[in-house]
Amino acid sequence: MTAPYFPVADSGWDIVSANGGGFSPAGLKSAVDYAINNESSMDRDVLKALVEKRAFAEPPPWGDIIGPTRPREDPHGLILRGGRIAAQWGDINRADITFSVAKSLLSICAGLLHDDGLIPDFDAPVGDLVDDGGFEPPHNHLITWRQLLQQTSEWEGELWGKPDLIDRNRDLTIDPAENVAKGKGRELSAPGSFWEYNDVRVNRLSLALLRVAERPLPALFRERIMEPIDASADWEWHGYDNSWVDIGSQQVQSVSGGSHWGGGVFISSLDQARIGLLMQRGGVWNGKRLLSEAYIRQAVEPCPVYQDYGLFWWLNRSGARLPHAGRDGFCAVGFGSNIIWVEPTLDLVAVVRWIEPGAFDGFCGEVMTALKS
Repeated sequence: MTAPYFPVADSGWDIVSANGGGFSPAGLKSAVDYAINNESSMDRDVLKALVEKRAFAEPPPWGDIIGPTRPREDPHGLILRGGRIAAQWGDINRADITFSVAKSLLSICAGLLHDDGLIPDFDAPVGDLVDDGGFEPPHNHLITWRQLLQQTSEWEGELWGKPDLIDRNRDLTIDPAENVAKGKGRELSAPGSFWEYNDVRVNRLSLALLRVAERPLPALFRERIMEPIDASADWEWHGYDNSWVDIGSQQVQSVSGGSHWGGGVFISSLDQARIGLLMQRGGVWNGKRLLSEAYIRQAVEPCPVYQDYGLFWWLNRSGARLPHAGRDGFCAVGFGSNIIWVEPTLDLVAVVRWIEPGAFDGFCGEVMTALKS
């Protein structure tokens, strides 16, 4: 049996022809053309999109940008089959802002701490390990790591000047400008019983992970993931101007799980493809296990109250979000849109940057059709 292929930094990344990857050449070209022709309507000036065009529809000071941004590039991405590049478009080496793809990287950091025994049980209360005032009775002390990772924590409070109220009633299926209920109060449910996409709570998890790791999360991610998978040195992970905390005897920045208020991860399509390939290969890279089977299994295990979400990884169990993709596939998804799409049973990984959100399922359909042709 032939060993699975992994790209090595010094020898480049193998290219496979459309036919060699099991695609119809015309179908594969159609998929690439579709990604390019359905470019995101988001302004190329990311700061302008966030501030002037109010991409998340929040008034000052809630919508104030407190982390770095930079303009985005043309659409770019690539499709892997068997780990080899079957198609690519745009500048796949450019380290662009990637918004909530950072959440999936936070999930991997949590997995590393879990694998190391520093977080022995995702179902244990966060407050058992983190005593910084963020997980106190009568509500927050019940919250577990899994609930934060599954977006069911209902954590209540304020972090980095942003109250959790900002993202209460957030509906991802509605244009933010039309989601008039977003930011309005509602009675909180018991932790674990209600799913809601909330970036303040994601950042609260990031801070908790930093407290447990006792080192910058980007350093942990670089040493344990990015260097072993031969990623470039061009990626960055930022927090906010005011997200510095004392860890031991030094000030460390708590990074954000997205770029809602700036900050987050700036990374190339090629590096995202390496992360996607690591996940597609079950946490093993070129014979070395980087992430445990236990973490991989839990990462893509459906949330009890929302079957299309795992541990900061989007799933497709119901097929409602991506009817043209496989039901066992999963994605890292960022605003804009930035997507790492993984289809384990098809040995397929695709990275798609700056495509209209509603067009991504069409791209999946183009790829799947090309495979069937």
